[in-house]
Amino acid sequence: MTDLQTLRRTPEGYFTTRWGQPEYTDWQDESLSWKEGCYIGDWSFLWERRFRGPDVMKLFADVSVNNFDNFAIDQSKHVIHTDAAGKIIAEGVATRLSAEEVMLFGRGTFWVDHALRHGSYRVESQADDWFNFQVQGPDAIHVVEKACGQSLRDVKFMHNGRIRIAGCEVMALRQGMSGELGFELQGDIGQSQAVYDAILAAGQAFGIRRLGGRAACINHLEACFPTIVTDYLPAIFEPAMTGYRDEFRAAMPAFANTFKVAGSFEGTQMSDWYRSPVELGWANRIHLGHAFIGRDALAAEKAAPRRMIRTLVWNPDDVAAVYASLFRKDTRPYDWMEMPRDQRGFMYCDRVLRNGRDIGTTTSRGYSYFFREMLSLATLDVGEAEIGGAVSVLWGAPDRPQIEIRATVAPAPYKQDNRRAAY
Repeated sequence: MTDLQTLRRTPEGYFTTRWGQPEYTDWQDESLSWKEGCYIGDWSFLWERRFRGPDVMKLFADVSVNNFDNFAIDQSKHVIHTDAAGKIIAEGVATRLSAEEVMLFGRGTFWVDHALRHGSYRVESQADDWFNFQVQGPDAIHVVEKACGQSLRDVKFMHNGRIRIAGCEVMALRQGMSGELGFELQGDIGQSQAVYDAILAAGQAFGIRRLGGRAACINHLEACFPTIVTDYLPAIFEPAMTGYRDEFRAAMPAFANTFKVAGSFEGTQMSDWYRSPVELGWANRIHLGHAFIGRDALAAEKAAPRRMIRTLVWNPDDVAAVYASLFRKDTRPYDWMEMPRDQRGFMYCDRVLRNGRDIGTTTSRGYSYFFREMLSLATLDVGEAEIGGAVSVLWGAPDRPQIEIRATVAPAPYKQDNRRAAY
């Protein structure tokens, strides 16, 4: 589906959530869990691939924007892979398991393996299957320590502790996709149920919640973690990427092999929905001291960025008008805003205006029950991105009734970043 006309579809139909149930208690309760206690969420659907050999660090350096010079054993990195134009193909998390071994999580597994098979590296790769449970929130440390029976206070941010839970070997990565203290617990998928049950049992005293699909990505919005297909399309639709794209799509399951866009933004080419690491706030990951795909383009953009990421806070009265339109019988209503955010796997991309001028686009619209506000992420022209600035979001598909919703420019992340907070 590389044709732009084919890509844009009327939003219809739901996909089965990848996080288990849509809700376990309810989405309001679950969305408070990572601020008031903790949750356990299941990200075991992510892909894992193990890369092993004397050239493994050279392979990753060649295809990633990151610096791997001091990549320690049991350390993890948010790795980003770009095309020659500096647009993101994929991103994920790499963990160094030993001197010559790296485990990669996410869609980047396909791109790095493609580069390996079409290059000359003394590296072998194999698909793996690990469970990946997020335990996030201020009580996460207490829950995981209780489950494993040992202290994790010496595990640094983006480093791993090797622990045992329910007799199973587990990698405990300290990170914080919720913007709070947290761990990702990873290990053999065959032992996933035992580990999951042990975490739930340990968490009962702390009011642990299971995180369902409806609330799962509100933390990405509040904490500003842009997500592929939701906030940008992978840069795989150019002619030079035909071979990789065909391999990628043949290997992907149905839920990850569909690319659909919606919203008021109308691009003229696929690249209009691509984003660079600079635009998404990841410029600090870009290390220009080594050669990698996209280096020259990103060097120029990093020196003179054109757009930057912000949060938009939507005017509540204007949002209410969208819902009120559903009850008017004499006119067609505005496009529906699902609560807390869309569940259908679309990249909703809407125009951001100031005094009638386009100054960027916004994605990830969602309702934060914690803040009681409708929020979205936005990539805005640098000169138009001042905090507190007044803008408007054009809501509604181009062929449907549209409304300008007033919004205020706010920092991204919107929620205070507590990932590195002391225990």
